[in-house]
Amino acid sequence: MEKENILPQRSTSLRKTGSKELKISINGERLQDIFLINGTCFITEGISNSDLKIKPNSYYMIINNGKNKLKIYYSQDISNYKIIYDPYKYESSIKIKFKPELFKKRYHIPKGYIDTLPKWYSFKFTYPDYNLIFVRPEFGLSIQIHKYRNEYWEIVEGEPIIINGKKVYYFVQTGMTFKNPINTYHSIINPNQEKNKFVMIRERWNGIFDENDIKRLFNPNKYI
Repeated sequence: MEKENILPQRSTSLRKTGSKELKISINGERLQDIFLINGTCFITEGISNSDLKIKPNSYYMIINNGKNKLKIYYSQDISNYKIIYDPYKYESSIKIKFKPELFKKRYHIPKGYIDTLPKWYSFKFTYPDYNLIFVRPEFGLSIQIHKYRNEYWEIVEGEPIIINGKKVYYFVQTGMTFKNPINTYHSIINPNQEKNKFVMIRERWNGIFDENDIKRLFNPNKYI
């Protein structure tokens, strides 16, 4: 495959390149419509053609934030590239929300939680001063920002990919921490392909905690 069409509000897969540099071509007028992962960089504005050169054995992903179909051209065949994360792999599957009993059987869930947020790709236990968030294998949370709170993440289990501001961190180890300041892009991706290997994150915050204080810039789990 040497070209790809991406519909509005959708993306390519997150891929790992081969042994040669990959050059990507997109109409210059459309560069303002994309978010770009290039290696460890997450670029959301001021993208130039020089940003579309991907080093050998590196990672890339293109998100189409525009209103029109995006045409992408590659300098080489990418069909053999390793797919690290496909946001749409399960878009046709039956979507059943998780129940808390699943996590209580597999993990030590502390008592005292005051609420839960079940989804079909994640689950959250809410405590008075922190959350425990589980992300399903081969799924990612939306790329989002908050206007009224800072968030602090600690990796408790799993090896997620973390988008944190302008950086991307791959296969993060247990115990690592991240701060997501107000108006900072952030997301969690679980690239593990084993069905029981959830990512578990402890999330704390300061400021105003409100589930409505979420602006989702890219939400692949709301399939069209």
